Amino acid sequence: MPMYMYKCFTCGAEFSSKQIEEKELYLCPNCVSTDKKSTPLRGCLQIYYDYDKLKEIYTKKFFQMVFPGNIFNFIRLLPLERFPQNDLVKRIILPQNSLYNIHYNKIMEHVFVLDETHNPTYSYKDRASLLVLAKAIELRKDTICTASTGNAASSMSGLCAMADIISKVYVPKNIPDEKLLQMKMFGADVVKVDGTYDDAYDISIEKSKKYGWYNRNTAYNPLTTEGKKSGAFDIFIQLGGNPPNKVFVPTGDGGIISGIFKGFYDLLQLGLIENIPQLIAVQSEGSCGIIDYLENGTFMYKESTTIADSISVNAPRNLYMAVDSIKKSEGFGIRVSDKEILKAEKYLAQRHGYFVEPSAAAAWAGFEKCSENIPRDETVVILLTGSGMKDMKNASRALQE
Repeated sequence: MPMYMYKCFTCGAEFSSKQIEEKELYLCPNCVSTDKKSTPLRGCLQIYYDYDKLKEIYTKKFFQMVFPGNIFNFIRLLPLERFPQNDLVKRIILPQNSLYNIHYNKIMEHVFVLDETHNPTYSYKDRASLLVLAKAIELRKDTICTASTGNAASSMSGLCAMADIISKVYVPKNIPDEKLLQMKMFGADVVKVDGTYDDAYDISIEKSKKYGWYNRNTAYNPLTTEGKKSGAFDIFIQLGGNPPNKVFVPTGDGGIISGIFKGFYDLLQLGLIENIPQLIAVQSEGSCGIIDYLENGTFMYKESTTIADSISVNAPRNLYMAVDSIKKSEGFGIRVSDKEILKAEKYLAQRHGYFVEPSAAAAWAGFEKCSENIPRDETVVILLTGSGMKDMKNASRALQE
């Protein structure tokens, strides 16, 4: 029997895995009718486990013995029913296809970075895509569809290529050439939408419903949050079974910060930590819908204007869950300018050897902006979520700063 169930974030209704997965539902059936195009999603589903039973398996000793970089280390904390019997799932997670396992690096006293730039397709999005791919195989799907500003689509395309699954991708017109080329090299069927990421998001859902494709969209598919939570597990492992005090997260749709919260929430339910770290959402000044909502409780659709394409969204789809994660962790939000992002990108490369894209540099820029107010005895983690190779144009701009 599955040791997990689904719960609606909006109305609290609970569903068995059979009710959701056999009917191929992504959102709460009670709340989905309230959703409109280009707005944050209501009815997002969260996944919970039988934590009392899992306490016997996932002890502190277990986390001290495993290596970081393989989300399937925690298989019973993932919503999969037939793993590990499925040979194809096992094949795609062989060590050479798993995540880079030396993520965690000390950059100064009490300050660490989680470096995701060496993952299979060079971004944090591989964590979500690995789990989505495993579920698609379990559900016997031959096509996965996603909308993306670049990284999620590159990730899904690359992993689909490993498993011989068709990848359908919808991207906005302003996608960086490097990301577009990456997904095409992986053999994805790419549709460039004459519009924004939000337009691509809505179109991809329509096409998935029409053709029966499995959809990977952030927030829409609850497995994306579950895949992204593994970053919290890897942080916990590499800090010797201790949580940090603060985690700085580059934030666009809100999927990563919601995932990091969920990972630490799981550790809390397992009795392995006493508190969830303070989560700090870092957004560009030109795309800060989550921080706006955090501060005034009102969502307003705004056209985003930022060089950080990976966190550039007009309507953050995971807004409500992300804000809830920030509040429950007693965190806060920080806005950074494009100039500060470029400065951080150059600094990380030339002073510490991390070549990251603008969205990842934003997290460091946010840390620098408030570093003087952080107690020296607190442990801080900054997420570096994507490689600078994905956006060479803005890397050139960073050199001019």
